Amino acid sequence: MTGLSPARTRWLLVVVFAVGMAWVEAASVYYIRALTDRIEPYQANPLPIHGVLGGVELVREAATLVMLLTLGMIAGRTWSRRLGYTVIAFGVWDIFYYVFLRAITGWPRSLFDWDVLFLLPLPWWGPVLAPVSIALLMIVWGTFVTQSTRPGAATSVTWTSWGVTGLGIAVALGVFMADALRTLPQGLDATRHVLPAHFHWPIFCVALALMSAPMAEIGWRIRGRVLTSHTR
Repeated sequence: MTGLSPARTRWLLVVVFAVGMAWVEAASVYYIRALTDRIEPYQANPLPIHGVLGGVELVREAATLVMLLTLGMIAGRTWSRRLGYTVIAFGVWDIFYYVFLRAITGWPRSLFDWDVLFLLPLPWWGPVLAPVSIALLMIVWGTFVTQSTRPGAATSVTWTSWGVTGLGIAVALGVFMADALRTLPQGLDATRHVLPAHFHWPIFCVALALMSAPMAEIGWRIRGRVLTSHTR
């Protein structure tokens, strides 16, 4: 594209692809919810796992992740940039999925509406604002990584930040699947019928802060470069 650097062109193409993919996702989910009378996802058994439909939906979710990862692998030239483009695509796709679903169905009515976010390996529940917050963080981090002209070598701080991020992801998953995990001893069928009544926002905010560790590490690198340039 005229006037854009190769990195910015790749960023734009990834975003355009993710937006298009979000429409396909929203349309597919609309068809499934209409077929199962689940336009409002906050219902027991939000996707009836019976017959072929349940298995098809689970495979579709896994296939979506494969598509996003493949896009990142194609767009990036290094492993860090491949991951960066993958998370950009994931974040854009996730946000526009809700935008398009609102345009198609009128739902979600607010960012605090409950949604079943994922079905693998157990149902994930959370207000729409929660995954959108993570998606925004992914877009910002991915943009820094893919557009940086001086990525720098990994250091002990880098690996520590990723360890902290991993902890944050684990905590967030625990929050999303808390109700399903609580009912798991009663069997998988119970996990599909439980409806959450309370979202643990304080714990989720801690998880989000932990997942922001790579951004803090990038800020630390930038600060170091600025200080170095001023001392020359």
